[in-house]
Amino acid sequence: MHVLRDPKLHQKMTVDEFWDFCQLPENQDRRFELVKGVVIEMSRPTRRHGVVMCNLARILSNFTYEIGSGYIITNDSFALGKEPHTVIGPDVAFYTNANTFDEIHPKWGEELPVLAVDVLSPNDKISQVFARVRDYLVNGVRVVWLVDYEERSISVYRPNRTLEVYNDTHTLTGGEELPGFSCPIAELFRIPGEPTTPTPAAPDAPPAN
Repeated sequence: MHVLRDPKLHQKMTVDEFWDFCQLPENQDRRFELVKGVVIEMSRPTRRHGVVMCNLARILSNFTYEIGSGYIITNDSFALGKEPHTVIGPDVAFYTNANTFDEIHPKWGEELPVLAVDVLSPNDKISQVFARVRDYLVNGVRVVWLVDYEERSISVYRPNRTLEVYNDTHTLTGGEELPGFSCPIAELFRIPGEPTTPTPAAPDAPPAN
């Protein structure tokens, strides 16, 4: 999720102009966000970041097929209204606003996910991280997971709720937003062939920070 600021990208854009900009051939393999009309390029993530993101997407996607509802998007983008012109997106998102593939917005929509997941990078700035969490929650995302693969922990944010922090000795549950979801956090930091660890019990209360 590390932000790479490009001084050449100083002009302000609308959401529609930003869409056209991202479709240019020279930008096809680059990732951008639009924050209050300003284009920001996101740096290429680390390999460990990619592994954790894929593990999350796989586990959450399997859950949606088990319950027959919702869908998962990686490297998502959605517009936070037209004023100020902002398009941001998490690494992984869980949506419930479509029942068929054809109902999914062909570009990026203004529908917000139920769950937004960001995988942190070692050089992320705390102020930027908190600003993203605030933008997610203020605009209607019901729950945000921040995954720290260096600490092997997950911070869970909900509107007007106490922060919950779990580590890889715990099992993460979906709460009222993803009822029935359960996953040992250690599974997010494991690759095929690596020994599994005993499944931990879900904590009765959020562990202390």
